[in-house]
Amino acid sequence: MEERLQKILARAGLGSRRKCEEFIKAGRVAVNSRTITTMGVKVDAGQVTIAFDGQPVCGEEKIYLLLNKPTGYVTTLSDPQGRPIVTDLLPEIKKRIFPVGRLDLNSEGALLLTNDGRLTNYILHPRYNVTKTYEITVRKAPAPGKLHQLEQGIHLDGVQTLPAKIRLISRKKEKVRLEIILHEGKKRQIRKMFSAIGHPVKRLKRTAYGGLTLGNLQPMQYRFLTGKDIKNIFSEKIPFTIKNIPD
Repeated sequence: MEERLQKILARAGLGSRRKCEEFIKAGRVAVNSRTITTMGVKVDAGQVTIAFDGQPVCGEEKIYLLLNKPTGYVTTLSDPQGRPIVTDLLPEIKKRIFPVGRLDLNSEGALLLTNDGRLTNYILHPRYNVTKTYEITVRKAPAPGKLHQLEQGIHLDGVQTLPAKIRLISRKKEKVRLEIILHEGKKRQIRKMFSAIGHPVKRLKRTAYGGLTLGNLQPMQYRFLTGKDIKNIFSEKIPFTIKNIPD
């Protein structure tokens, strides 16, 4: 799948799209060893080698891993406030990798990291219908009618959310756990959804991307993914070829 070069660079964590456009104009980006200085160039990140300041960005050996992110870490590759970042948990990984989607500072659970921009695009693009599953804790059970509203979709920030699936996991006096399955992942979406019905989220944990679950991974632990793991992310046939990854 071809995409604009600045979009691929931004997703690889080099900066905003505007900043990546500046890098291109300055002659700091090359595709298959050819320097690119014009806007509008489209490439398939899985089929070419992209370099920034002479260092590979895309086209190198691919890494795919699943991390059980604890709270207290931001899912960016740098933080102007000096907060811990998720790659601090991966000191053994020497290649540059980036998160697939985000979990905010106070959220935890399943976080994919890779240097494969193509896979990232397929997972995040609505066309491929990759669900994300979360467990949340609220202080008391929302009324069935309120949950039905969330399942049907509500307006947040002027946009209608897609339908969601919600089920009760457990209920105690001051602790109600729910499972939420989303087909999208807007910033702080679940927290905003439940605040909108008067039930602020006290704890949020992502447990799965599609059919790929955390399993027995403990907080701060990670594992490399197999080809089978990657296939499990998608509800339908995986839309691209996986190379050099054992099942």
